[in-house]
Amino acid sequence: MSTNLDQSRGLLREVARMYTRAQRVVADCCRTTNTQCHLLTELARTGPLPLSELGTRVSLEKSWVSRAVEAMVERGLVTKEANPSDARSWLVTLTDEGVRTVDDLNQTLDAHAEQLLGSLNARERAAVENSLLLLMKALREDTAANCCLPPPERKEAKSCC
Repeated sequence: MSTNLDQSRGLLREVARMYTRAQRVVADCCRTTNTQCHLLTELARTGPLPLSELGTRVSLEKSWVSRAVEAMVERGLVTKEANPSDARSWLVTLTDEGVRTVDDLNQTLDAHAEQLLGSLNARERAAVENSLLLLMKALREDTAANCCLPPPERKEAKSCC
């Protein structure tokens, strides 16, 4: 016998899985890999980051991040320069082309979200928005969702990564 909590847990995982898959398909229009999309959008949110911190923020191995950044440098989406704050690290920065790519990606993903939400009536959309706000509040307080962010962005200073 399944409880409402069991159903909610499974539903949350299934919604996250399906939405992530749909976003990957939709984002393919911008000719970036999934890893590159994560890195580009993180740089757009934060501004320039040391290579190691960029990897930490998106929870990816350093080797994956390095390869993705090198490919993006070759495409002119980012620059990688010696970090003026730490000569042992690299600073990754979006180029103008990288900003345009992120803008295109965001417009594409926003249009997809609009299409999904457009299939709901006004009352259903309001219910979904309220539910998403509640879920966002819970995620902002969740240690696992915030473990790899620097202290100003997370509530607790506990390390979990």
